[in-house]
Amino acid sequence: MSTAVSARVAGFVFLIYIAAGLASLSLTQAGADSAGAAEKLAGMAENVTRFRYAALLDLACAFSALILAVTLFAVTAAHGATTALLAMVCRLVEGVLIATSLLDSLGVLWLAAGSDVASEEVQMLASHLMRSEVALTSIFFAAGSLLFACLFVRGRIVPAPLAWLGVFASLILLVVLPPQLVGFLSDPRLSAAWLPMLLFEVPLALWLIVKGAPDAS
Repeated sequence: MSTAVSARVAGFVFLIYIAAGLASLSLTQAGADSAGAAEKLAGMAENVTRFRYAALLDLACAFSALILAVTLFAVTAAHGATTALLAMVCRLVEGVLIATSLLDSLGVLWLAAGSDVASEEVQMLASHLMRSEVALTSIFFAAGSLLFACLFVRGRIVPAPLAWLGVFASLILLVVLPPQLVGFLSDPRLSAAWLPMLLFEVPLALWLIVKGAPDAS
């Protein structure tokens, strides 16, 4: 597969990943806004079908992360093989973590649909399965994005302002996410830190689809 084809595949998969991720987030938030395990289980029991669709969307995100790892490596390897390899590994880990969290989500859904949600034991197990892995997954996502964006800058694969926006957006997430992971930060307003990444990835996807990427000479 040529570099140009890999770039166009990456562009399409970027759009799929963004759409699937936002749709999954919308479905799960709409069905489980409560904070407690019992309330979340009750909300899931009332919206089983919605959460099943969300699980399928998460599966699409996992495969998208794996495809992006490979295709972006193909696009950027000529401009820094070691950096591209590390970036690919970060995105591969991201995909694996999404798949792993999907198993936990399906376990919680099974508990919600077929168990006594008032049971203390069920609530304890659900609390364990519902522990947040989003921040950890997102850290590997941001690290991979930062490395790939640096290679976009070095190789002039995309316009320089767009590539630098990717570096900036990734750095913001790498500053915000680790404290969230360990519980030092929990302000919901910090979700705005994802806006620069969205402003980077959508134009990047469209650029890669339309322009592709030059083959390494």
